[in-house]
Amino acid sequence: MLNSRPGSCRPLGSTIVEEGVNFAVYAPAAKSVCLCLFDSSGHTEVARIEMYMNEGGVWSLLVYPLPVGSLYGYRADGDYAPQKGKLFNANKLLLDPYSKDLHGEFTWSERHFCHMPVGKLSQLDNAIDMPKSKVVALRKYDGKKPNVPWSKTFIYECHVKGATARHPEIPRSLRGKLKALAEPAFVKHLKSLGVTTLELLPVHAFVSEQFLTTKGLTNYWGYNTLNFFTPHKAYLASDDISEFQATIKALHQAGIEVILDVVYNHTAEAGVDGPTLSLKGLNNHGYYRSILNQPDVYINDTGCGNTLNIDDPFALTLVLDSLRYWVEIMGVDGFRFDLASILARNINGFNRYHTFLQTIMQDPILQDVKLIAEPWDIGPGGYQLGAFPAPWREWNDKYRDTVRRFWRGDDGVLPELAKRVHGSHDLFEHNLRGPLSSINFITSHDGFTLADWVSYENKHNEANGEQNLDGHGANHSMNCGQEGFSTTPKIISLRLKMQKNALLTLFLSKGVPMLCAGSELDHSQGGNNNAYCQDNRSNWLAWKTSQFNHNLTFFIKELVALRQQFAAFTHAFFIHANDNRFCVHWLNEQGQPMQPQQWHEQNRKWLVYMLVDNQQQKALLIMFNASLEPVDMTFPEPVFSQQWQLALTSCKSAEHIENSISISPQSSWVFTSVKEGITHG
Repeated sequence: MLNSRPGSCRPLGSTIVEEGVNFAVYAPAAKSVCLCLFDSSGHTEVARIEMYMNEGGVWSLLVYPLPVGSLYGYRADGDYAPQKGKLFNANKLLLDPYSKDLHGEFTWSERHFCHMPVGKLSQLDNAIDMPKSKVVALRKYDGKKPNVPWSKTFIYECHVKGATARHPEIPRSLRGKLKALAEPAFVKHLKSLGVTTLELLPVHAFVSEQFLTTKGLTNYWGYNTLNFFTPHKAYLASDDISEFQATIKALHQAGIEVILDVVYNHTAEAGVDGPTLSLKGLNNHGYYRSILNQPDVYINDTGCGNTLNIDDPFALTLVLDSLRYWVEIMGVDGFRFDLASILARNINGFNRYHTFLQTIMQDPILQDVKLIAEPWDIGPGGYQLGAFPAPWREWNDKYRDTVRRFWRGDDGVLPELAKRVHGSHDLFEHNLRGPLSSINFITSHDGFTLADWVSYENKHNEANGEQNLDGHGANHSMNCGQEGFSTTPKIISLRLKMQKNALLTLFLSKGVPMLCAGSELDHSQGGNNNAYCQDNRSNWLAWKTSQFNHNLTFFIKELVALRQQFAAFTHAFFIHANDNRFCVHWLNEQGQPMQPQQWHEQNRKWLVYMLVDNQQQKALLIMFNASLEPVDMTFPEPVFSQQWQLALTSCKSAEHIENSISISPQSSWVFTSVKEGITHG
């Protein structure tokens, strides 16, 4: 027989205590809140117990005896006035915002909607279509973390399912699951590339939007969060959330960090016409932003219907508690924040001193993890690249676009290219941040793959069912002479070379390199630059028996090995003229310093520069030629050796005559000058 009494209002969620299970949920304007307990199937409600109101708007209840694994949800009753933003409705079973585990599937139905007039959908009970919160007790993560410094970090961005769904050396039962990421075959591949850090697309529990499911599609990427604490159950092989801990521990033992792509800017409850699943039914006004004096109109800075109100103390606490949970309990090493500008915006706009940023800075758990911002959103003043404070790092889309435009052959790109490969000092140095603040990338999950960047001039998103109207139009891409798949050897060769050019630029730029999974395998999405809803071979990497022998895979290995031997790329500060150790020389084709007017020649589409490390007595000479004509290049005087030695090139051969070389069209070259010779992959 179950017993109950008033419980503690801290911590929020369900907590195992000596007497039983303590439940606490924040619903300050509710008139009553009930805890609903379900049988082990989740289909039958076996008890409904009224909770007790505490000071500050937290409702609590201690239930005993109650075992681990018990299923539950909440029902909050009170004023129901959608036009006033009040959505209390005892007919709607609500997920605990602090659920650490979920049981059952979410099913779309009319029963979830709460915005319709009383007497219609608002009176329908949605419990049958809702997953149930689950009482769990996980111990703190006890593994040893790699703690890779930013200076040595190489990020590999991948999707849990897509990375291994077709991997022939991984057991079928594990393919596409979290545990597959720690399988020896996958780890071996990461280690062989030199990857230090996995960045996983969203792994928080998420659901597919109804407009997708009606078309037979799903939200493959996962940017539609249902709960901020629970791992997405479809990624677990055994439905046991401890799998997540075990996977992290295995990756850590291999020396690989894990960063989570997290979505704290909106939730799956969407806008006014969206479902009531959790936060809406507990404290709609507090958890979501609404237009001043229009409480029924959600601010939509995300483009997804709602925006989390991070200014509210309990919304802020929810996010911070979630972050700490993933670090302390699950063991992750950091986070990449989707649409991060939203998290630092108040009613007056973006604020680099926002409470959220300041709280993380002083938090004893969060201040030491890796923090990466996607520094833009669609809200007012949403583009904030370079505005986040240290120790934040930021996705640098200006780097991406500049490198793409240069290698496509656009006019007048040279001055900006020099800034980007040198660490983007114009973006980060103004607030005492260094080049390692820049997360450099050519492609990511969002947009063309590296192979498609050189195969398509236009997006081909017809499979998404939106008449090819979705996806970004400014891709700065090229098709190398034929749109899409080609069997022409000349086009195939050029596409491979252009990918190598981009990769060489990426790994020999100052900043933190990020590679999108599949780039090393020539992975194509068929020209779809918004494959968020394609849970199929468009996104699943095509692993082959000869996977480790792929041309691009070998090339990346060589690039990483070369990068690791030059301290200029790990140096935490920008290189200036008064630097005693490092110097950078920008050169023209005569091997002489670039003249001011040459920087602004619109048709100058080649860049040559030399990085010198006086302490280690090493130098790199890097040549990029994006033009359609060869460039005769005179070598500068070798710095530490008798002559320049070719280290890497995107081409097969060149006319190299003593102190000069003919740099072939659309190619990149790296030469070394060292006192005792250099070794690389």
